[in-house]
Amino acid sequence: MNPDLLIYKNSELLSNAAAEYFTAVAADAVASRGSFIAALSGGSTPKALFSLLAGPTYRGKIDWQAVHLFWGDERLVPADDAGSNYYHVQHILLSQVPIPPAQVHRVRGELPPKQAADDYTAQLRESAPTGRAWPRFDLALMGLGADGHTASLFPGSTAVIEEERPVVVVTADYAGRPAQRVTLTPPVFNSARRILFLVTGKEKATALSAVLRGPKDVQKWPAQSIQPVSGSLTWFADRAAASQLGPL
Repeated sequence: MNPDLLIYKNSELLSNAAAEYFTAVAADAVASRGSFIAALSGGSTPKALFSLLAGPTYRGKIDWQAVHLFWGDERLVPADDAGSNYYHVQHILLSQVPIPPAQVHRVRGELPPKQAADDYTAQLRESAPTGRAWPRFDLALMGLGADGHTASLFPGSTAVIEEERPVVVVTADYAGRPAQRVTLTPPVFNSARRILFLVTGKEKATALSAVLRGPKDVQKWPAQSIQPVSGSLTWFADRAAASQLGPL
């Protein structure tokens, strides 16, 4: 892997850089193609980014009428559940910006697993060019777990090696509890024009080093499965997360 890697002193500086990156990519996409299509990530790391995008510095830099948002993965819970990735983005960002509701494409986690996956698959197809099963994201925002997972592509999961279906249900246990999630698969992420990983915290250091510097083993380190076909791959890490990378 030879992605771009940028290291920041702390998570605050990283989040500000991510906000600059997000707004620049959005502006370029709207200018070039008339819309900006992004897949958002869950977890704690991007919450600071979403807060910045909702704030006065960045909110006005994005043409929200041209934005379409998807999610890389979602828990199978209702939209108002605190465990929902959509819930946090709605609370922090979407409630503060004028994005048309029809352009917010959430996983309907309140549905039974297969129905939720089928519904999200249909949403992707409806937003894609004729003949394609999913849109090409202008930006896929991703995170990294301490175990090397990204989205809901967990170690040992068949979702990591899925080559055909754009959406799968993940029911295997994760961290001692049933996962019960819907996730996009590597082919969808890897078709994106730009992929940006945000990684913060010392607890991610071993995983980041293994993903970027270790031998390829996507079943053990699922984030290694993210390799864009013709787009760019960029990693933003804070010093704590990058502490095991050695000389750069």
